[in-house]
Amino acid sequence: MPILPPRPLRRLWTAAGAALALALSLFVAAPASGSSTASGCRVDYTADQWTGGYTAQVRITNTGAPLSGWRLTWTYGGDRRVTSAWNATVTQTGRSVSAVNVAWNGALASGGTADFGLQGTWQSADSAPTDFALNGVSCGDGSTPPPTTPPPTTPPPTTPPTAECGDAAVCEDFEDQTGPAPSGNWRFTAPDCQGTGTAAVDTAVAHSGTRSLRLDGRAGYCNHAFVAATADLSSVGPVLHVRMWVRHTTALPAAHVTFVSMPDSSQGGKALRIGGQNSALQWNRETDDATLPAQSPVGVGQSRPLPTGSWQCLRFAVDTSAPKLDTWLNEEQVPGLHADGVPTQDIDQQWLSRTTPPRPTALRLGWESYGTGDDTLWFDDVVVGSSPVGC
Repeated sequence: MPILPPRPLRRLWTAAGAALALALSLFVAAPASGSSTASGCRVDYTADQWTGGYTAQVRITNTGAPLSGWRLTWTYGGDRRVTSAWNATVTQTGRSVSAVNVAWNGALASGGTADFGLQGTWQSADSAPTDFALNGVSCGDGSTPPPTTPPPTTPPPTTPPTAECGDAAVCEDFEDQTGPAPSGNWRFTAPDCQGTGTAAVDTAVAHSGTRSLRLDGRAGYCNHAFVAATADLSSVGPVLHVRMWVRHTTALPAAHVTFVSMPDSSQGGKALRIGGQNSALQWNRETDDATLPAQSPVGVGQSRPLPTGSWQCLRFAVDTSAPKLDTWLNEEQVPGLHADGVPTQDIDQQWLSRTTPPRPTALRLGWESYGTGDDTLWFDDVVVGSSPVGC
């Protein structure tokens, strides 16, 4: 299933331990050797940490001349080890780490930014790295005074989308929601049993425009809280494509959780689900509880965490004519969330035990926990159709 160029959106007419946030902002503007053009960089490093593991989201801001490719280096002070990364190729030798752009994000204009993330392990606590260098030019040592005006706690909204979504069955930016509770083409639902989770239209946090869908999910089985689109997806296909922007607060836990649930007629109405387990994204099939990837250390290592505190673009494609599906996080294909019908050890041996193609009939966004784990999530700019819509 190829990735097609993105089409803009119009409104629908119709994380197993305590989290520790580490934030670092560094800035320097230093002359490049042999050049009169100032070169420099700023690095924002934000980490979520739990016992034995962590994820980090890294943003590079280029304050110098435009770059056609970039390489960011830093040193860990403790025993942190990078095990996987997304939106960059990250390697580690001893305590030295190097992140190199991937094919699509190498160009970095003056003032431009690039984001990537990584996942790893640790045993001994240490402070966040401070010796970042971009293409060999130091990004400072943290001695630069912080800005006098603190950054906003919520990113400013981007320009609202204006173009059409073609024949998409769902194309929603939630701007037509007028009250505090979801209405119109969206309805609150608790598929199996209802607890204390809630749903609301949020006018303070949005990916685009001024509104998004907010779910306050609560831990514990039978604490389901979802908002379902009223659109019937039974005839969307043969490949059903979904694109959404999602933002959440708590790192995915070790226990099983779900935040996207799709009733599946091939399972007698039971759900095809996207969520997390062992701190990484996973697919789950309700009828037999099969997971993609397999929940072995190798399998989980082929998935990705869902970064917290920022908007993430999640795309997936479900083939309704064959037991195949694919998943992208911020336009990077996730190897552990890919099933092409060819068995892959530690990935899809459970998934391929059932050969009946899925047939999702509806879309539900929310929270369902099967153990521990509260989370607050926001959803925005959701598209469902027979053609892919990019990020």
